Amino acid sequence: MTARRVAVVGGGLAGITAALRLADAGHSVTVFEARPRLGGLTYSFRRGDLYVDNGQHVFLRCCTAYQALLSRLGVSDRATLQPRLDIPVRSMGRRGTTRLRRNNLPAPLHLSSSLMRYAPLRPRERVRFILAALAMRGLDINDPVIDSRNFGQWLSAHGQTKRAIDGLWDLVGRATLNVTASEASLAQAAMVFQVGLLTETGAADIGWSRVPLGQLHGESAAAALTAADATVRTNTKVESIAKAEAAPAPPPGTDRAASWIVTADGEHHLADQVVIAVPPGAAEHLLPEGSLPFAAGWSRELGTSPIVNVHIVYDRHVLDEEFVAGVGTPIQWVFDRTGPSGLADGQYLAVSLSAADDIIDLPVAQIREQIMAALEALLPEARQAQVRDFFVTREREATFRASPGTARLRPGPVTAHEGLVVAGAWTATGWPATMEGAVRSGDAAAAALLGQSVLEGVAA
Repeated sequence: MTARRVAVVGGGLAGITAALRLADAGHSVTVFEARPRLGGLTYSFRRGDLYVDNGQHVFLRCCTAYQALLSRLGVSDRATLQPRLDIPVRSMGRRGTTRLRRNNLPAPLHLSSSLMRYAPLRPRERVRFILAALAMRGLDINDPVIDSRNFGQWLSAHGQTKRAIDGLWDLVGRATLNVTASEASLAQAAMVFQVGLLTETGAADIGWSRVPLGQLHGESAAAALTAADATVRTNTKVESIAKAEAAPAPPPGTDRAASWIVTADGEHHLADQVVIAVPPGAAEHLLPEGSLPFAAGWSRELGTSPIVNVHIVYDRHVLDEEFVAGVGTPIQWVFDRTGPSGLADGQYLAVSLSAADDIIDLPVAQIREQIMAALEALLPEARQAQVRDFFVTREREATFRASPGTARLRPGPVTAHEGLVVAGAWTATGWPATMEGAVRSGDAAAAALLGQSVLEGVAA
């Protein structure tokens, strides 16, 4: 197989994955990233002495592609994975903690004993949840008709009350889909529950990073790519991608044998193959006309959904769990980030708020008023603690919007142009917009290019 020059546009998890696979296969890879670091939407920054992640990112045991990437980066030991699913849940107005915990019975029986004691729901609602879950298990998530249906409407038709939707379905679905049940595609929701909770006993065991995300992903990826002889160009924005015969003439003396010319910061870079691993809006801007079978404006139609993370540093410990979920409260999930942040004294909590359309544009003072009151109601220990620091991070376009009918706007990796592929969690991975989906898309994009290379090499 002849080594090829491959340009990977975008240094998020999808781009990192594709670049490593192609470099490992012997190709000459250059990664172009507009930001000063790799990692995409999973990154860290410094705030005084603290390492701060832009948001809390978790993975599940069923996220096999993501765990394979961690292994390739040599950082598997910097993440932890629960030996058994165990979600502590606290409810507004109810003392104590309820635990959503699995046993070792085959799925879906592995959650039955926990569900039947799940305090946020009434006994009849628990039984109806199990019946609806069994009905969901039989849905064909690849059926376009299922994708066009509304998840919330399906739940109502299957006897789910508002309390059941808020207290259990959205507890899981909102965090993974980044939309509420009332806005979600039934197919996307069914995929989450089928794969995560209804098929394999240990699939939903939760994992997270023990170090800042910038170290887990960005720094380790830069090192791994360099060791694989790939070139990493950060602070380099790609402005256009064009077929060589249609592109402006490169500087005199430059080889014209390449198929593609990638223009970045005013310079031309030649490539035999290109991976576009950027968000949908940027991808639509960069893709040559006719690359995907969509009408102009398809990225706007796919839409975006925001995530807000609220960061609080206390002078003492107020939470004795690694994380806790909230029901009947504005608090969705709270994570203890004390260790990864490097905080030596006190406790650092991160409150993760998915599908945050209602607060994404609120001033910090208003968010603080809402969140602190709700957090103190959920964590009584916080009422006597002093807040040393409070700040907010916002990802306005954190994910695509997993609304009914969006599957038709999620392409596979191959475009209409030979040697040009797309990657990103927004593509047709079969997964929602998660780290697992991003890695799977990078694997698919690399496999498509490697397949083309093998065929061309055989034909030659």
